[in-house]
Amino acid sequence: MTGIQNWLPSFDVGERHEATIALPPEQALNLALAVPVAPDSFVRLLLRLRGIRSDGSIEEFMAASGFLLLERTATSYVVGLFVGHSPVPVADAGAWRAANMPRSLKIAADFRTEPVPGGARLITETRVAATGFVALLVFRLYWLIVGPFSALIRRRWLRAAVAQQKAAA
Repeated sequence: MTGIQNWLPSFDVGERHEATIALPPEQALNLALAVPVAPDSFVRLLLRLRGIRSDGSIEEFMAASGFLLLERTATSYVVGLFVGHSPVPVADAGAWRAANMPRSLKIAADFRTEPVPGGARLITETRVAATGFVALLVFRLYWLIVGPFSALIRRRWLRAAVAQQKAAA
């Protein structure tokens, strides 16, 4: 088993978005990770309102935001973050997997591709697992406000990847 399912098979909150792109799966993943983190002015505004840098690619953004690379294959890119009252640094993927403390969150996010006729299905998924009721309640309240914007950003990332592929064709 690989991908996000391997890293966070059980979760409390999740979202998944997908698009079809006319590229082989390996090329589609590389293109998606190279998409600007703010592919349009609306995403740039949303990121700035949260005090988040809006320059660089999606892959650069994940690293700069403290996400740890958990897995990278030709068709899968998985990152993770461990959060207590704030992000908790972990040394490596093994430490992220083992991390467990009360009232914390484990967050995994991925981009992956699957072959489909004429190209690839490009998928991004985010999963969050809470350790305890209080952490889950606080996160669900936070997600009630932030979740729709998070989903919008991810859908725009996918749309930008498809648009870049079409422009290059």
